[in-house]
Amino acid sequence: MLFIHYPKCSTCKKAKAYLDDRGVAYEERHIVEDHPSYEELKKWYEMSDYPLKRFFNTSGMRYREMGLKDKLPDMSEDEQLKLLATDGMLVKRPILIDGDRVRVGFKEKEWDELF
Repeated sequence: MLFIHYPKCSTCKKAKAYLDDRGVAYEERHIVEDHPSYEELKKWYEMSDYPLKRFFNTSGMRYREMGLKDKLPDMSEDEQLKLLATDGMLVKRPILIDGDRVRVGFKEKEWDELF
């Protein structure tokens, strides 16, 4: 299981505690130092039931600075994935990948379905 997070993020800390409390074994990856590649994001998006916008950190400063709320609707999925791959701070976190299952963001009920 792969747990991609930003260690300073309070939601990521809650998600990490959730996994630790349940004794779940996982590999950690820092989303900024080792941000997801285009290929990874494309694969995870295709594996998930989420709309592509769910992969964007819409509450993040970088998202707002870039005015992405207005730009994304005019961008193709491929352009959006390429943009996400440029900067880990644009990507919603945490991301949990377990085989062919993906969770983006931490919602305890969604994560409960995995365990």
